[in-house]
Amino acid sequence: MSVQVSAIPSSSPSKGRSGGVERRSAGFHESVWGDYFLKYASPSYSTKFKFLGRVEEQVEELKGEVRKMLTGVVDNPSQMLHLIDEIQRLGIDYHFEREIDEQLERIYKSYSQLDHGDFKGDDLHMVALMFRLLRQQGFNISSEVFNNFKDNEGNFKKSLITDVYGLLSLYEACHLRCHGDAILEEALPFAITHLESIDEMKVSTNLVKQVSHALEQPLRRGLPRLKARHYISLYQEEPSHHEVLLTLAKLDFNLLQEQHQKEIAKITRWWKDIDVARKFPFARDRIVEIFFWMVGAYFQPEFEVARDILTRVTALISILDDIYDVHGTLEELVPYTEAIEKWDVDAMDGLPEYMQALYKEILDLYDEIGNEIATKGRSYRLTYAKGAMKKQARGYLQEAKWFHTGYTPTLEEYMPLALLTSGYEALSIIALVGMGDVVTKDAFEWLLGDCKILRASEIIGRLMDDIASHQFEQKWGHVASAVELLMKENGVSEQEAEEELRKRVVDAWKDINEEFLRPTAGPMPVLTLILNLSRVIDLLYTNGDHYTHSKTKLKEHITSLFVSPLPI
Repeated sequence: MSVQVSAIPSSSPSKGRSGGVERRSAGFHESVWGDYFLKYASPSYSTKFKFLGRVEEQVEELKGEVRKMLTGVVDNPSQMLHLIDEIQRLGIDYHFEREIDEQLERIYKSYSQLDHGDFKGDDLHMVALMFRLLRQQGFNISSEVFNNFKDNEGNFKKSLITDVYGLLSLYEACHLRCHGDAILEEALPFAITHLESIDEMKVSTNLVKQVSHALEQPLRRGLPRLKARHYISLYQEEPSHHEVLLTLAKLDFNLLQEQHQKEIAKITRWWKDIDVARKFPFARDRIVEIFFWMVGAYFQPEFEVARDILTRVTALISILDDIYDVHGTLEELVPYTEAIEKWDVDAMDGLPEYMQALYKEILDLYDEIGNEIATKGRSYRLTYAKGAMKKQARGYLQEAKWFHTGYTPTLEEYMPLALLTSGYEALSIIALVGMGDVVTKDAFEWLLGDCKILRASEIIGRLMDDIASHQFEQKWGHVASAVELLMKENGVSEQEAEEELRKRVVDAWKDINEEFLRPTAGPMPVLTLILNLSRVIDLLYTNGDHYTHSKTKLKEHITSLFVSPLPI
């Protein structure tokens, strides 16, 4: 999925000579992982890492040391900013959220007086770092802080060209820009141009690696766990690294990895019991990739139940997507949608066997979820989860009707439905079900209202998916992705259409950035969830559809997070 290999098929399934339905096939490849992760459920793997030197106690001690470090540089803004940046990049900031927020608020309240001591207003790296960290935290620092780096003619100073560290920080800061941040619109191509042409002979190998990695994907759009894994290896090569931070980052990464291994083993067992490969051979078998997706949404230990719920529901939606998109006929899909609306086991009578099999799995899973959340007094959440599933099925059916009637929508008609079938409203709603007390009923209502950040996330998901996968989808029967519709309506080339859609994706990221500025419209944990879901899309749909075709870099990413521990 983006849950969304759903676009609109271009030709109806035909009857075979035997009178049976000749069903289309997208030719999805088999599972990359199979039963591999089942081994982590074995007692021989259990707590294997934790026995190495009372690791959990050591982590607690190191966390105490880091808190002392944070209080020890309170009166030194530049050191505080560097320390916070290192903590965040190493992936251990979730342990120090309150302390980091307090320190950044202090800096925000006094940043206009910061041009003293070792913090210089003409230091591009420090100004850009301060800007990025404050914007990330929701403090609306003005982008005019960068005016000091322009010359009398309004151009960025030539002296900045050789400041690689400063340019890299500027580049990262630009990805926190909102609508109207004109100076950052100018700064981004300036930074990219000069970072791409740095003289590697004059720059440290470590910095060259950082630049290359950042140009591939900036921090704002990167998954925190993957970014942490990459940065830890670079950080330990820095002579000035803090041993306390490095050791904590490594131990914490491995502890989290062990927890995620156990979670994925449990989910793999559930998936194997469903017998997906035999019952739904037409569908994408991507349970490990979906779990990776949901770890991207929230990786913290306290969201274990939420991850389990979201992974399993999303996996069933993925099969549902492929039923509507590839395997089902309209004669089957109409009563199937009606059955989902009724949400009653008796409603599946008369449906094809493969549809009954999935319908039963959906009902059983939701019953299990209902029992889980009822014990915590959160039964109301199941209503929202069911509503999301029903709405998703209705959207898929409308696409199928377009297909079977040979109807080509306008782009204006296409987008509202395509945003729904991207699956990101359903994922966002279901993601809240197991999140605990950080979520209230108001959060569900806010998401289902005119929610700017959710719409932005849907736009990113839909358009990046369309750009990445429309050519492949056409081969097995699709019309009218946003790319084709824009080409037709505006009389432009495929390249021009894709470029226009990428601009809309950039604007959607600006919307997300604006929604983080305080006071926020929704709770910060939910905003962060939607931001992270958007980050997953950036990874899965840059230079291809890595969910559908998962034998790509996605396999390497999964290995780095769930297979290979960091050497201590």
